[in-house]
Amino acid sequence: MFSVRTPSHLALMIRHLFAALLLLGSIHAQDIPRLLPPPGTHIPGLEVLQTQETRLAKLEARELEHPRYADVAIYSKAVRLAHRHGEFYGEKASGYVDEALDRAEERLSALAKNQTPWLKAGGLITCGFRSKLDDSIQPYGLEIPDGLNLSKKVPLYVWLHGRGDKNTDLYFLRDREKKRSPFKFEDGITLHPFGRQCIGFKAAGEIDVLEAITDVKARYRIEEKQIVLLGFSMGGAGAWHLGAHYADQWAAVHAGAGFAETAQYIKLKPVNYPPSYEQTLWSVYDVPNYARNLLNQPLVAYSGEKDKQIQAALVMEDALREHDHKLYHVIGPNMGHKYHEDSIKEIGAWLKDRLAQADEPKETWQWQTRTLRYPGDGPFRITGLHEHYQDSRLDAKLVSSGLYDITTVNVTSFTLREKASIRIDGQVMTPAGPGNFQKREDGIWTPGIPSGLQKRPGLQGPIDDAFLNPFLEVTEAMPSNWHTFERTHFHDRWSALFRGEVQSRSSRTLSKQDQQDHHLLYWGTPHSSPAIRKLIDTAPIDWDTQDIRIGDQSWPSANHMLLLIYPNPDNPEKYIVLNSGPTFREAHDRTNSLQNPKLGDWAVIDTRTPPNAEAAGKVVASGFFDERWQVK
Repeated sequence: MFSVRTPSHLALMIRHLFAALLLLGSIHAQDIPRLLPPPGTHIPGLEVLQTQETRLAKLEARELEHPRYADVAIYSKAVRLAHRHGEFYGEKASGYVDEALDRAEERLSALAKNQTPWLKAGGLITCGFRSKLDDSIQPYGLEIPDGLNLSKKVPLYVWLHGRGDKNTDLYFLRDREKKRSPFKFEDGITLHPFGRQCIGFKAAGEIDVLEAITDVKARYRIEEKQIVLLGFSMGGAGAWHLGAHYADQWAAVHAGAGFAETAQYIKLKPVNYPPSYEQTLWSVYDVPNYARNLLNQPLVAYSGEKDKQIQAALVMEDALREHDHKLYHVIGPNMGHKYHEDSIKEIGAWLKDRLAQADEPKETWQWQTRTLRYPGDGPFRITGLHEHYQDSRLDAKLVSSGLYDITTVNVTSFTLREKASIRIDGQVMTPAGPGNFQKREDGIWTPGIPSGLQKRPGLQGPIDDAFLNPFLEVTEAMPSNWHTFERTHFHDRWSALFRGEVQSRSSRTLSKQDQQDHHLLYWGTPHSSPAIRKLIDTAPIDWDTQDIRIGDQSWPSANHMLLLIYPNPDNPEKYIVLNSGPTFREAHDRTNSLQNPKLGDWAVIDTRTPPNAEAAGKVVASGFFDERWQVK
């Protein structure tokens, strides 16, 4: 029913490679055309590929147990993915592969002597880390000014790059050895996260930024209160998103010429809106829903006067105006989609001035969210909502020494992380913080944590949420062609687009520790897997050989498939996901603004419609569980 084929432009090369018994890993591509990264244009000849593959195999055979081995593996990974996905762009591409292998060999030889000369130099440096998300190696770049005193704590400037469809690991690393950010900060280190290349610094891309920062802090002395977030174009969109969703982490934010939401940016008219559940999920990333968080730190936007992407800053001007805030918006005169040199100077000076004020105490703190994926990470952390995807707020004002006056909207529980007295919605609390506070059904606030299964930070859905934390695929026999196709599609997409490798365990070797540390992904049905049967017996869903039943709806099991996220019955601190990877697909890669969750906590697919670039089949229904993981 479903087939797997290799793109025709690579077919001859791959036939040659298999004929030569080269082991290039899982070279699969679906009948679904891949947009990111695009097909290679200059695939080298067989002899060149064989030579590169031999060098790569020798490199990987010499893997070392060393805390800085990732600085070597960023280059071998870049070559491996270039070969696997045909990422050869331009006549010099094969030479770039040879350069990457040279660099890896040089570093490996030095590391074998416990030497890391690339870290002792200033200037442009490439580094890597092993992601906790999927155990993959991820690269990043650093700019370290000559003469910077690294014996003392310094600011960290996090620069998010623009969209580059062909800027895969191989090309990103070359750029990081040659190109600087437009801002020349001489008082600190500039970090260039990879962000999993081209997913708008969302999903695994946002985790990549956070992990890269953590890795830099493990290498250098960084002043925690002086981390600045900046970006332009896709990086500007990332700055809007990360600036608002992780507002507690930044001393200041600069967003340059990047989108801030979905519908207006792509000029989508209501008549063409997607199903209601997908519109609901826009609120996961659309920044106007989180605008209040941007009041917690200094913010400056930039747009070229003639750039159509000035639209984003204008949208955010309106959103912030609703919170009685005027956006500082620098506009480059007569500029298109690029910086004006005077604007760079103005923004850079303004940011450095704000850093000088970073240690000043704050008397107000506010948090706005639509989901507990983004609960705030400052003195207060929201831990429960009346209803997800509704405007939710916690505002706190220090009204006297040690007393916070707190007001909430749609919040049912939160944590106070510092010692303080509090008044919540007019009610004085005894005892005071630190501690946990919950709202009873009669509206009275009391100390404590809500009991029973409920949505909370990191356990709130939708399906895509499982892939923002460490996850494992549990392998079992595939019960249908649909499962085989979708599993292969997920592996290919995670490798090509998300720049990682899916970690798998067989159901026979899955350990208790695996379940403690990971979300689990299963492919199958209750009839093919005891684990899925146990999950369905726990979840508020019926699924037998006849029907899939959710609430008062039902669909024939013979030609329908359930996609689901639900707390693991054996470890309710983690999810089990059924039959799905991230739910945005190839058709959504044309613009980063569409790379958002497309399905809720559950969905039913009619498998008589083959998987395509939009979905895994015909989506006949999708929805959300309530705050206690029950059917709404």
